[in-house]
Amino acid sequence: MARTYPDIELHLVMDNYSTHKHAKVKAWLAANPQIYVHFTLTSGSWLNMVEVWFGIIERQAVHRGSFPSKLDLMAKIREFITRLEPPQTPVHLDQTANVNTSQLQATSTTAARSGRCP
Repeated sequence: MARTYPDIELHLVMDNYSTHKHAKVKAWLAANPQIYVHFTLTSGSWLNMVEVWFGIIERQAVHRGSFPSKLDLMAKIREFITRLEPPQTPVHLDQTANVNTSQLQATSTTAARSGRCP
């Protein structure tokens, strides 16, 4: 990357694995000051789901693909996501708010009488 993009700031996001902090890695980073490393939190388990999601996109949408431009790659990913997500349908309520409120009051009164409500 440093040879391909010598004049551009590059930011790498890495986990906190100890090999990323090895003396050879530190020396390489010192020799390539345009590259910045950002480490994820040690307990950043929520990032695992992000990694899983990118893995799914890579395997099912772009694996071994050839994309003449960034826009072509983005279009392929968007197409994959669109096919994956079910179409959104509106929710239609059969009852009015007044009916729901009266049902809630009846339930609250019953709960209070039975001692289940403080």
